Amino acid sequence: MSASGAAMTAQLAKAGGAVGGIDEAGRGPVVGPMVVAVVVGDCSALQKAGARDSKRMSPASRERAFREILRVAECVNYIVAEPHVIDDYVKRKMLNALEVELAARLVETCPADVYYVDSPDVKPERFAAALSLLTGKRVVALHGGERVPQVAAASIVAKVVRDRLISLLRSEIGNFGSGYPSDARTIEWLRAGRMPPECVRQSWRTVARLKQDSGG
Repeated sequence: MSASGAAMTAQLAKAGGAVGGIDEAGRGPVVGPMVVAVVVGDCSALQKAGARDSKRMSPASRERAFREILRVAECVNYIVAEPHVIDDYVKRKMLNALEVELAARLVETCPADVYYVDSPDVKPERFAAALSLLTGKRVVALHGGERVPQVAAASIVAKVVRDRLISLLRSEIGNFGSGYPSDARTIEWLRAGRMPPECVRQSWRTVARLKQDSGG
């Protein structure tokens, strides 16, 4: 753990009370859903379970940590936002608002005294204020929020759930890659029209460019 992460953990332990963490996986891909997760639990127990930034973990280590998090956490929940829902908010330039709404629904299911959130907003205090207004709860939004064990645990839950959903999709239609716009295999599938449209975020610029290139 980094020095800043250790300091944050010590601060949380000193403050007392139940602490929740919220994070998402799949905000950026052009294919598949976004998953937002919440975890409430003890800092030390979650760290021992392997909670850390999911992006720095292998799939196998995430799966192991996921199982341990489910075992030791006081509460775990997640919500899946399908591509058509994401499209609706993106077209209205309200993707951050969608995350606020999903996070608020999760807060209702997992009670805590304070919630730490990895902020998708460039202004974390704005995201925190919006979520606090909806929930009436104390919210702290951070960039690099995974240094909070509860947020790190939520990032693992969200990532594992999304990876499992993507794996199911691949088993149905074949290997389309990661689903990210930077993946050549994903772009090949999109260009060839082999991807079921309901799996694709039609509001993404990647899709618009491909349609323009094909004369669509």
